[in-house]
Amino acid sequence: MMEATKPAGTIRVGIFDRTVRIQIAGRATFTASLDLKNVVNELWDRGYKSFIFDLCDCVIMDSTFLGVLAGVGLKFDEANEKADGCFLAIANPNERIADLLEDLGVAHLFKVIELDPAKENLQPVAHVENSSRVDVARTCLEAHKTLMTLNSENALKFKDVAQFLAEDLKKLEAKES
Repeated sequence: MMEATKPAGTIRVGIFDRTVRIQIAGRATFTASLDLKNVVNELWDRGYKSFIFDLCDCVIMDSTFLGVLAGVGLKFDEANEKADGCFLAIANPNERIADLLEDLGVAHLFKVIELDPAKENLQPVAHVENSSRVDVARTCLEAHKTLMTLNSENALKFKDVAQFLAEDLKKLEAKES
C-alpha cells in the first residue's frame, strides 16, 4: 500500500549554456536507469561534457540507478584524465541520498552543489519502450558491478544480487538466441 503513494521516477533534461541539467524526480529506480544511461550517452556523444544531476525532487535512489550514476562518474573521471573541461555535479540531494552516496563510496565522483531548482525549459526524457529484458538485466548487472568495483564493502553487499542478475541475464540471453 505504501508503494502506491510514492511518486514514480521521472527524468527531465535541459541544456543551459552547454551545461546539461538532468532533473530526477520521485523514485530513481532501475526502471529509469536505462533512460538515464541513454540520455547521458547521447548527449556525451553530441559533445556535451558538463552535466548537473538535480536531485531536488528525488526522494530515493535504488542501487541500480546509483550504479548507473556512478558509471557516469567514472566516465567523467577517465575523460578528465585525458582532457580538461568536464564537469559533473549532483545538486540538491536530500540527506538520505547524500548518505547513500557516502555509504556506497561514490560521493567522490561528484561535486555536490546547491542550486535553485530549474522548473522551466526542461523536457521529459522519453522512456525506452522497446528496451528488452536483456537490456534491463545487463544494465542492472553492470550497475552493481560498478558499485562493487568502487568500494570493496559493496562487494559483500551486492555479491548475491550480482550473482542472481548474472544468472538471470544468462537465461534471458539464451532465450533470445
